[in-house]
Amino acid sequence: MSQITTNGDLTTSDGRPLKAALAAAQFRAKRRAFFLVAPLLLFIIVSFILPIGQMLHRSVFHDGFAANAPDVKAWFAVNPDGTAPDEAAYAALAQDFKAMKADKTAGIAGTRVNYTLPETRSLITATARVADDLAPPYKDAFLALNPKWGDAAVWQAMRSASSAYTADFYLISTDRERAADGTIQKVPENTRIYIYLFVKTFLLSAVITVICFFLAFPVAHLLATLPTARANLMMILVLLPFWTSLLVRTTSWIVLLQGQGVVNDVLIALGIVGDDGRLKMMYNQAGTIIVMTHVLLPFMILPLYSVMKTIPPSYARAARSLGATSWTTFRRIYLPQTLPGIGAGALLVFILAVGYYITPALVGGADGQLISNFIDFHMDKSNWSLAAALSAMLLGGVLVLYWLYDRLVGIDNLKLG
Repeated sequence: MSQITTNGDLTTSDGRPLKAALAAAQFRAKRRAFFLVAPLLLFIIVSFILPIGQMLHRSVFHDGFAANAPDVKAWFAVNPDGTAPDEAAYAALAQDFKAMKADKTAGIAGTRVNYTLPETRSLITATARVADDLAPPYKDAFLALNPKWGDAAVWQAMRSASSAYTADFYLISTDRERAADGTIQKVPENTRIYIYLFVKTFLLSAVITVICFFLAFPVAHLLATLPTARANLMMILVLLPFWTSLLVRTTSWIVLLQGQGVVNDVLIALGIVGDDGRLKMMYNQAGTIIVMTHVLLPFMILPLYSVMKTIPPSYARAARSLGATSWTTFRRIYLPQTLPGIGAGALLVFILAVGYYITPALVGGADGQLISNFIDFHMDKSNWSLAAALSAMLLGGVLVLYWLYDRLVGIDNLKLG
């Protein structure tokens, strides 16, 4: 109970100023709310924010050469880009090679330089094996050992690798490289692959999203308008794929779509195609689109259904009573009200399609591979830093599309249920 003091200030029954008491109560409420969400916040930080931060750091950090070649790194630091290597540079490199041989780190250093300039790992490891035989004048000794040590491109690659923090992996991810003079240029046309894969991934994801929309819209409409008993049965059929392993579903599609599979056998039995004209629906883009559409279709149906279920049927009846045709009623009354569900479903399906790699790996073959498959390859067998750079670029592309969606449609209009 509040009271009024002689000077007109409001106080609580125990004499404290009312404003201070309210502030203390709000602080206690916020503290309780924070402790309630703290476990979830900690989970998000550990399982989401920290891994993404580590990935972004790994995409620009690799000290394989910088940590094992301190002498030549120091020479690069005091000599500007484009400086031709002199005897001091070769002497520094010789000392580093002797240390690499002793520490058995030539492979690590060579691998890092090889990321920037292919075929240099073997040069570095071979030189490290005979490092103890190198003697002044070091430049002549290196050139006698292998003329490639006079190639400016090799020294430019080592200069680039001499810094633990580098943008080289993003250059590789955009099909670019550093020339011998330090300038950035495109790689030869026959080795450009990553930009093509990014474009292909986003285009295929868009195609799958559009197909899912056209298949999901009538299904969601039926779910929203059928009697409850039938709608529940149909909903079980929609949710059934979630109860089945993704690997089992993908393997089933392989059985159906392969050259000697069920679909081709049925088409031949019906006389639609001949035995020598079996359709190629596996290990190509067609197989990737078909199977990923099946896998991602429920993610489009459920947001659409959640929105359609809330649209009163009386709106359509009112429009028809005013003379609107069925098409006009759908276009001007029904469809605009489903836009939040369309946006949510399209965003879900597109983002999931962009990151899928199991299904394309199993049914896509060489023609149906997406950028996620190359990220998985580099992460498992090749180059963690390049995999991190490709992942960061993919994440950036998705965030840009998310931002465009927010600007054009509005994220507030998105409804997941």
